[in-house]
Amino acid sequence: MDYEINWEKETAETIQNLGALIRLDTTNPPGNELPAILLIKDIFERNGFPEESIKLLEVGQNRGNIVVRLKGDGTERPLLLTGHVDVVPVEREYWSRDPFGGEEGDGCVWGRGALDMKGIVVMYLQMMLLAKRKDLKLKRDLIFAAISDEETTFEYGSRYLVENHRDLIDAEYGLCEEGGKTIYQFGLRVYHIKVAEKGVCWLRASVEGDPGHGSRPHENNSVYLLAKNLEKLRVKKYLPFHISTNARKSLRTLAKHTSFPMNLQLYLLQYPLFTRLILERLPLDEKVEILAMISNTISPTVLRAGSKTNVIPSKSEAHIDCRMLPGFKPEDAMREIQRITGPDFKLETIDTSIGPQVPADTRLYKLMEESILKMDPEGVVIPYLTPGASDAVEYARAGIKVYGFAPGIIPEGFPYPELVHSHDERIPVRSIFTGLPALWHVVSEFCCA
Repeated sequence: MDYEINWEKETAETIQNLGALIRLDTTNPPGNELPAILLIKDIFERNGFPEESIKLLEVGQNRGNIVVRLKGDGTERPLLLTGHVDVVPVEREYWSRDPFGGEEGDGCVWGRGALDMKGIVVMYLQMMLLAKRKDLKLKRDLIFAAISDEETTFEYGSRYLVENHRDLIDAEYGLCEEGGKTIYQFGLRVYHIKVAEKGVCWLRASVEGDPGHGSRPHENNSVYLLAKNLEKLRVKKYLPFHISTNARKSLRTLAKHTSFPMNLQLYLLQYPLFTRLILERLPLDEKVEILAMISNTISPTVLRAGSKTNVIPSKSEAHIDCRMLPGFKPEDAMREIQRITGPDFKLETIDTSIGPQVPADTRLYKLMEESILKMDPEGVVIPYLTPGASDAVEYARAGIKVYGFAPGIIPEGFPYPELVHSHDERIPVRSIFTGLPALWHVVSEFCCA
C-alpha cells in the first residue's frame, strides 16, 4: 500500500526513542524493566492512543509489561509485534562508550540493547505510531507487546502473559527478534527469516569408577572414564544429520545464487552421504551455521569431579548443552549421544524445551521475503533455524505462529551478529532507515489486505 511517509523523519524519531530506552539500565538480573515500560507507555499516550487500548501489567519488584492494541474490523485474526526490554550485563571497562549512554556516533546508535533488542522494540513501536497516524483500515488487530525477562527465565514476561493474560496477546501470527538483517555468507548478502528455533536439552552426564587413594593410581578412575567419553564425542564431531524441508530449501536457494564449486557443495550438503565431507571443507563460521541447521548439537560446558586432591572420585560428571532440531525430544537426542559413548555414559535432563517451528510458505512469510527483496534486490532470502532459544517458545504454547523478522541493511564489514551480547554493542543508523520501510510494507499489507 502506498502512503506518503518521510522515512528520514520516522528514522529520527525511532533513534530518539531508542536512545531514551538504552539510557534506562534494564540489566537482567535483576531486570528493573518497569521504567522502560513506563517510557513506552508515555510515548503511546503522547501520540493519542486511548487509555483503554493500553494495558500496563506490573509484575514483581520494578518489573512489568505493556500490551497495546489497534483494533481492526475482525475479518482476520491479530498480528502480534513483540520484543523484550531487558538486556544482558556489561563489562564497562571494555566499552569505548557508555553502555547506557544511547549515543549516536560513527553512523550508529551505541549501547546495550541496541541490537538485542531495544532497537527492534522501537521499530515495532514505530509501526504502531504509523498505523495510527495513517489511519490504517485494519482487517486484523495489530498488537504490540513490550516485555520483561527474556534474557533469563521468561517468568515475568512472555510466560506471565501466556499464563495469565493470554486474551491480551491472542494472535494468529507474531513477529519477534532475529531475522531480516544482512548476513555476508558464501559471497552473498543473505537475509534470514527465522521460522524455527532449536529446542533446549541441557544434560548432566555422569560416569562411575572405583574410588581410591590418589597415591595409588588405577585405570578405572571416573575422571579418566569421563574424559574418554567426551573424547569419543569430540572425535565423532557430529550427531546424525537430519535434512528438514526448510533446511533443504535454504541449501538449494544458496546453491542457486553461488558459483562453482560452492554451488555444488551447497547442493550436495542436503544428501547425508556427502554432508560430512563437505562440512569439513567449509570455513568455520559457515560450517557452524550449516551444522546447526541439519543436526542436533552438543557442547560440554561444565566439568565436576572430586573434592580432595588425594582422593580418586567414584563419580565424575559433565554438563552438556545439547540443542535439538524441531520435532525431536530429549530421549531422541540422548539416544544419539549414547550410540557414540555407550550406555555407561549416563544422561539425565537438567532443562528441556521443544523448539517451535512455523511454515515457510504462508502469505506472511512471502510478504517478508518480498519486502527484503524490495529493500535489497540482490539479497538472498532463506528460511532460518536459529541455534539459540528465545521466548518464541512461550508464544508457541499459546498457538501463535511467530517469525523472527527485524529487517535492515547491515553495511559490509560491520561485525554483526558478533556484537550481540558483546562489548560496544551498536546498531547502524542505515539498518533502521532501510528496515522501517521494509517492516511497514509487511505490517500494512498483511493487516489491511
